[in-house]
Amino acid sequence: MAHPALPAWPYPRWIAHRGAGKLAPENTLAAFRLGAEHGYRMFECDAKLSRDGVLFLLHDATLERTTNGRGTAGDQDWQALAQLDAGGWHSRRHAGEPLPTLENLARWCLANGFYLNIEIKPTPGTEEATGHAVGALAARLWQGQAVPPLLSSFRPEALAGARAAAPHLPRGLLLDTLWDGCLDVAAQLECAAVICNHALWDAALVARVQGAGRRALSYTVNDDWAAQRLIDLGTDGIITDRVDLFSPAAG
Repeated sequence: MAHPALPAWPYPRWIAHRGAGKLAPENTLAAFRLGAEHGYRMFECDAKLSRDGVLFLLHDATLERTTNGRGTAGDQDWQALAQLDAGGWHSRRHAGEPLPTLENLARWCLANGFYLNIEIKPTPGTEEATGHAVGALAARLWQGQAVPPLLSSFRPEALAGARAAAPHLPRGLLLDTLWDGCLDVAAQLECAAVICNHALWDAALVARVQGAGRRALSYTVNDDWAAQRLIDLGTDGIITDRVDLFSPAAG
């Protein structure tokens, strides 16, 4: 049963991490299409700014792990980034898959009625600017839509930038550890959700977060036992790589 202090929450419980987890090259449109084929209706992605101000999908600060490029991604212009192969590292099937812009993914989600969690993943030193850019783009693209994207980040400065650009869009503070004052920061930023490493949640923390009117979400949950524990705790959302294991229709 939902906590009486909690506002309405329009998002499904199950969220596909970076599109389809590890089944396709992360943060590519191929991955999001594959996640949708497995029945997922909500997706998580990572967004950062190119040097010339284009928002694109990439998790790491550097290009080497998931593209054939080199160096810090945010130091390069979009024209160069758009030429990179973001799929060949994963499998021959996906060789040549490009980096998408955040707008590419947003328009795909909107066309299909899907929900999106945009993790603001700034190049170090660009936290506020990246958050502001994500907020502004999301506000423009989702204008008039019933369900906006959820904007999340580990960096409070990025969430502050998003709030300045689009105060009406819901925000989530990501936590890998429970650092001193983290829940106070979530309150100051008027976050709708706290998104923790799944191992951090226990009954007391869930009660504290939900009692403050915020939703309790988890990343990255890839085992049955972990998912069941979070469901039993009454948490509100599960981000997973295992789109092939967990049925999003299970509730």
